[in-house]
Formats: sequence, C-alpha cells, structure tokens
Amino acid sequence: MTVTAQPAVGEEALPGATGPTPRRRTGRVRRIALPYLLLLPALLLELLVHLVPMVIGIVMSFKELTQFYIRDWGAAPWAGFDNYSLSVDFDAPVGEALLHSFFVTCAFTVLSVGLCWLLGTTAAVYMQETFRGRGFLRAIFLIPYALPVYAAVITWAFMFQRDNGLVNHVLHDQLGLTDSPSFWLIGDNSFVALLVVSVWKGWPFAFLIVMAGLQNIPKELYEAAAIDGAGMVQQIRRITLPSLRPVNQVLVLVLFLWTFNDFNTPYVLFGKAAPEAADLISIHIYQSSFVTWNFGTGSAMSVLLLLFLLVVTGVYLALTSRGRRAADV
Repeated sequence: MTVTAQPAVGEEALPGATGPTPRRRTGRVRRIALPYLLLLPALLLELLVHLVPMVIGIVMSFKELTQFYIRDWGAAPWAGFDNYSLSVDFDAPVGEALLHSFFVTCAFTVLSVGLCWLLGTTAAVYMQETFRGRGFLRAIFLIPYALPVYAAVITWAFMFQRDNGLVNHVLHDQLGLTDSPSFWLIGDNSFVALLVVSVWKGWPFAFLIVMAGLQNIPKELYEAAAIDGAGMVQQIRRITLPSLRPVNQVLVLVLFLWTFNDFNTPYVLFGKAAPEAADLISIHIYQSSFVTWNFGTGSAMSVLLLLFLLVVTGVYLALTSRGRRAADV
C-alpha cells in the first residue's frame, strides 16, 4: 500500500503530491461561486418584480378586500375560499361572466396564435429565396414588432373609427363591400378588430423565429430532394416542418402565453370597458378589480388564471417531450 504524505499547514505541496493545495481549493471555490454571484442581482430583481407581487396577490385572494379597505388592506377580513367559490359559480352572474370571458379568450388565442404562426412561417419560407429587395422586405415585415404597442394600437383605433376611419373608407367608400360603415370597436365586430390588431403585431415575431430556425437546415437536403423530384410542397412537408419542430414547439408556447395574457391591446383599443364579444380574461380581471373595486375577487381570478396557464404549459411540455422522444426512437 502506498501512502502519500500530505503537506503541513503553511507548506507548499510537493511536486509529486496528489492532494489539492489550499490555493487550488480557493480558486475552485471562486470559479464555482462566480456564476451565482453574477446571477444574484437578476434573481433579486426577479424576486422584487414578480415573486413578491405574486405572493401578495395570492394573500389578497383570501381577503374580503373592497374599496373600504384600500387605505389599510391588511385590516380586511379573511374570506377564505369565498372569492374562489364566487368566481367558479357559473350559475351566478360573476362566474357566468368569467366563463364567457374565458371562452372568448380561448377562441381569440387559438385564432391569433394559428394565424401568427401561419403568416410568419409562410413569409420566412419565401424569404429564404434570394431576390432583389429581400433585405428591404425583411425590414418592412419587422416594423409591427418594433413599434411600441401603445402607438401601434392607438393608430389602429383611429383606423377602425366608423365615420372617418381608414378601414371603412376602403371597405365601404372605395370597394363597396358593405352597405353602410361598420362599427368596429363595439358589438360583434370588436372581436374581429381585436384579432386583426393582435395578428398584425404578433406575426413578425413568428417570422423572425422561424427565419432564424431555417438557417440551421442544410441546403443540401433541399438540393437532394429536388434531384429526387420533390416539389416545393413536398420539401416543406418532409424537410422544413420536421426540421422546425423544436423551434415551433417553443414558438407556439410563447405565443400562447403572450396572447392569453395580453392586456395592453384590448385596453388601448377599447378602454376600460371592452365589448362583450372582445371581453378577454385579462381585461375582465382588471374590471373586476379596478372598476368594481373588488380586489379580493379579482385576485382570486388572477390566481385561477395562473393555475390554468401552469397546467396547460405543463401538459404541453409533457406532450412535446414525449413526441420528441418518440421521434428520436
């Protein structure tokens, strides 16, 4: 048995010694701790900006917090699960309105995410071809994503005006497609107006992500497919879409979360009171909290929304992971 002598305290290690020196141990500790120290400011900001308000919102959901306790909301009496029971009682007016808002939000999210992905993918595929003016078109396509949300939505609000808006001017005055100027910001047409604005400002993000994913597909695959007689549709079906599957999985999830939680677009487009046809759940929770001054019920609705999004995200990630493992096998 070979015994290796350890250096005494304060002595340098011998060249043949195998044990780490204190100086080496200090350097290793520094290397391990440095990433965590660099992440510490971001973690503290995340804690202050997101986690602390989230915890406060959860606590508020268990209180009978109305306008009478705004000055000292800590003195509001505990309501237990009454706010949650009120929110999910779909036979009562509050629960019925929340359920209607949930269905409207689901339909809006499915249509918006689907159209954003379809337009973004189509534009990204066609932009892969080399032609004059391609760079200019790419820059034009990204303008809606680069514009501030409030400026863009306010512009659309002016365009949707009934009497002097550009939309009615084109559809009614120029093309004659309608018998009379339409109301776009009230009634059933408000859902269409909201969907148009959401798709207009969201599809450039899908275009940007898909275009970046297309750069990783080798051109040799398309050349080999063309030699074998595959047309453009077959190349997209057999090469492009399967290669973009990991990108599309992340893209669809991000678009879903952004669209389902979208508050700025309906608030700027319709104001505090959105029409019934465009009553998204985000603006509905805002009305329940800051219009009716029932912050306890509004907080309970927010917690229910958070739980729903967590469940959907978990199921989506589980299904996509299972599909990825099956494809690898």
